[in-house]
Amino acid sequence: MQMQRKNLCPLAGFAECRQLDCALFTQLRGTHPQTGADIDEWGCSLAWLPVLLIENAQQVRQGAAATESLRNEMVRAAEASQAITLAALGADNAAGATAHPRTIALQEVPHA
Repeated sequence: MQMQRKNLCPLAGFAECRQLDCALFTQLRGTHPQTGADIDEWGCSLAWLPVLLIENAQQVRQGAAATESLRNEMVRAAEASQAITLAALGADNAAGATAHPRTIALQEVPHA
């Protein structure tokens, strides 16, 4: 059994909805976030809020997953770069190389 919804406006003291005469009566097009069905309907924007909040939560989750995935890729790339650099430094040290010519030795400054 499908429930019949009354078209009453909470902003107008629960009087009958004015529909197209109301600024909050808008058309929504897209895909329903829970069912995947196409939506092309007119309705009160207040009534659309639960659907839009669900869609927003899904988009935030997808954005967070993409950010985490990018972070993991960057960590892997940094670890690989670090391993290559350490291997190159290890090879230089094994060959008896001294410090890099641009390396500046820091001296400890005595405290006054």
